[in-house]
Amino acid sequence: MEVVIVPDAKAGGELIAEAMAQLLGRKPDALLGVATGSTPLPVYEALATRVRSGAVDVSRARIAQLDEYVGLPADHPESYRSVLAREVLQPLGIDMRAFMGPDGTAEDVRAACAAYDSALAEAGGVDLQLLGIGTDGHIGFNEPCSSLASRTRIKTLTEQTRIDNARFFDGDIDQVPHHVITQGIGTILEARHLVLLATGEGKADAVAATVEGPVAAVCPASALQLHPHATVVVDEAAASKLKLADYFRHTYADKPDWQGI
Repeated sequence: MEVVIVPDAKAGGELIAEAMAQLLGRKPDALLGVATGSTPLPVYEALATRVRSGAVDVSRARIAQLDEYVGLPADHPESYRSVLAREVLQPLGIDMRAFMGPDGTAEDVRAACAAYDSALAEAGGVDLQLLGIGTDGHIGFNEPCSSLASRTRIKTLTEQTRIDNARFFDGDIDQVPHHVITQGIGTILEARHLVLLATGEGKADAVAATVEGPVAAVCPASALQLHPHATVVVDEAAASKLKLADYFRHTYADKPDWQGI
């Protein structure tokens, strides 16, 4: 696992966007796995700037969704499909036909989970999966004690998660779905490159457990230690609990310029 400490969220966004740009240069039809939330927004903004300038061609790029609410219509403004359309597809000029995601409105949700897992494999797998991390170490909606071998499946949201997400539903928790479909940890680990972005002091404990703690289901993100190409990009605040922070700074500073992340 490579840990890159950056000054702030903007710098992290620029770094990851450049990695995506280089990937698309090598493989124009790359499948990019994207996450929702405020943390990855600097990545999408930096990539959109490159697209507008002509530095990046996304005409053949494909986008894959990490998770989705169950029972929320696809055109609901807070479905993750809608959120990603606003924050990723539209700014990048990518058509919805290049987008893949699970069907959160399916009558048979278990079958929809299996179908999405299969669709990712049939598409050739995710080339780069962007991840955020929860304060409890969750990735996607794989809450603590999720199986490290789990596949795409339905999960029940905790009451705290529903309370936290109520701000997107006019502050009304009754509008927040109880269930979600999420790529499992085993599914996530099949992506060729995992890039986790974390910013802010509130993520410092989770980052330390992910990078320097044992691989354990209680911290789902620690499974990234098992991946052959995992990159953790953190700002100074999120890196504040890392015992090996100086080493991570040293190793990144001395990398060859051509190597990237």
